[in-house]
Amino acid sequence: MPQLIEAPTRIPVPGGKVIDEYVGAVTSGTREVSVAHMTAPAGWDEPAQTPEFDEVTLVLSGLVRVEHDGGVLDVAAGQAVLAKAGERVRYSVGPEGAQYVAVCLPAFAPELAHRED
Repeated sequence: MPQLIEAPTRIPVPGGKVIDEYVGAVTSGTREVSVAHMTAPAGWDEPAQTPEFDEVTLVLSGLVRVEHDGGVLDVAAGQAVLAKAGERVRYSVGPEGAQYVAVCLPAFAPELAHRED
């Protein structure tokens, strides 16, 4: 039977970014995929990571910068980027901040992200 998600679960993170998970380990108990809406303030960034999941980032507004071993991709509103499992990436946003949707396969879990300190 289809499962209605009436409201996301807000997941606290440092740096002012807001994560609203609609499907995933926290909200629906789903381990195969996660879908979250992200709101990142101007200048937000996070440490590099080499995750064990594929991640699709669909930018709704602003700009998401993806640093990778081969260079840098600037992903604007209306564009998406696919980062494959095992690729080292580092996400940040432009001066206006950004809103984007992240889809992870399998579902995001902190222990699968392998963030660098």
